[in-house]
Amino acid sequence: MAKSNTNLSPTEKIKMASDGLRGTIKESLQNEITGNIYEDDHSLVRFHGMYLQDDRDRREERAAKKLERLYSFMIRLRLAGGFMTPEQWIALHHIAGENSTGVIKITTRQTIQLHGILKSRVKPTLQAFNEAGLTTLATCGDINRNVICTSNPKESPVHEQVFTIAKQISDLLLPKTNGYYEIWLDAEKLADKQLEEDPLYQDRYMPRKFKIGLAIPPNNDADVLTNDLALIAIVENNELKGFNIAIGGGMSSTHGNPDHYPRLASVLGFVDTEEKVLKAVYEILTIQRDYGNRSDRKLARLKYTVDRLGIEWWKEELEKRCGFTIEKAKPFAFNRRKDHYGWEQNHQGLWNYSVFVENGRVLDDEKVALKTALLEVAETGKANFRFTSNQNVILADISKEDKPVIQEILERFKIIEHTNNPSALRSNAIACVALNTCALALAESQRYLPTLISRIEPLLQKHGLEDEELIMRMSGCPNGCSRPFAAEIAFVGTALGHYNMHLGGDRYGLRLNKLYKESLNESQILSELDSIFGEFKQQRKEGETFGDFANARYVNA
Repeated sequence: MAKSNTNLSPTEKIKMASDGLRGTIKESLQNEITGNIYEDDHSLVRFHGMYLQDDRDRREERAAKKLERLYSFMIRLRLAGGFMTPEQWIALHHIAGENSTGVIKITTRQTIQLHGILKSRVKPTLQAFNEAGLTTLATCGDINRNVICTSNPKESPVHEQVFTIAKQISDLLLPKTNGYYEIWLDAEKLADKQLEEDPLYQDRYMPRKFKIGLAIPPNNDADVLTNDLALIAIVENNELKGFNIAIGGGMSSTHGNPDHYPRLASVLGFVDTEEKVLKAVYEILTIQRDYGNRSDRKLARLKYTVDRLGIEWWKEELEKRCGFTIEKAKPFAFNRRKDHYGWEQNHQGLWNYSVFVENGRVLDDEKVALKTALLEVAETGKANFRFTSNQNVILADISKEDKPVIQEILERFKIIEHTNNPSALRSNAIACVALNTCALALAESQRYLPTLISRIEPLLQKHGLEDEELIMRMSGCPNGCSRPFAAEIAFVGTALGHYNMHLGGDRYGLRLNKLYKESLNESQILSELDSIFGEFKQQRKEGETFGDFANARYVNA
């Protein structure tokens, strides 16, 4: 069986020649003439947790004035399982205010992004994060990224075990290079280069980005099967028995290219101990490292390697590398895929309050002073922060004695009202960043979806569907960061003001949707939904979800 292509893409050559991801990043930072960095460093800084972007709203204006683009960096934290202490949130609040746009962005992978950081402020930002016990290492680039897991401790008595395994996986898959610490934290160069030899990533790293998720049924809040590698907890009598392993998920696609497609992960089998889980995860990465496509980046994700080699081949190769048998998968079932807002108490008696954060944007605006409220909560030191894959935040692990203190803050800042007021549709919806900073965006997403929802809500009310728990998502391009292809209804940008409309994903994240109509504008979207909602109300079977109805009626009729 042939391994990776020898006809390497330009990015592969950059990685291999990068001297442990160092490249010329130091020289790029010292160049004060431009806000840009050297071309090869665009690929390398991603491994350090950032993307170079520019303000696309101002491109034409600056070009007319013969000015270079308004470059800045997006910086992303590594937070396994989406956990942060109150002290770290306080630090994040002030770092965001001093160095970025000030908006704290909760991502769809349970972590935090800051946007608009100028080149001169990148190093101080990373140093401030380090002082707070936070890192941005390996949150972007061709590497294992933030490991996500079921977010709310209320979901299961085994939540802490699963969260701990997510953290262990995250630590296990960190790169060994000392370059990050030398460039950003002024660490000394290692005298012995052998100390940073990396048996996992070698000098090649992964063929493409790699995402891992853990879920505890019956809630698929982590959208686990959309990941390259999914671990589904098997729990019996409140005891963790092990995990089903699934491989080959991924949302990215390309308009008009059937060879580049979204996929849900395929279940491979079951492992019964923590040691086996960690070994299996590690070796799945080594197989993808060795057999993934390194010549065509559009075909470099694990899903294409799975489809090219077959699931049985993968199982045999994994067993060979692990030295143990992958058992037959255990039965599991998901019956929801959502965050539960408000107060909930876990099996230990600790309280958690889930706050609604529309599209993950934490800021103070005319509606609610959310950012100030969360700072005040953090300053009490009485609540941890847990981020969800649906872009919300849980004020977590609060004792019975401390609950009234947090309740008072939530009431005073009207956070409870803010969390309870949104419709069922808005509460479940998510959107990617898209314009004005994402270089891949073809259309708006997070800036537009709230407005579109405000125009869809009256249609739901018209047809008596306002309480329907629809899963709706929007993405500014087919790269799919908001996991649109796993939604019941999705809008994927094709051009400014135009979106492909997808229908028929299931309610629980076990079936992808399909393209329904192409490149619709807003009036066309609303007209289509008005008609579809009417038919759904009149023709649905008892208990039938919208996604199941649409799948049968519109995409598989």
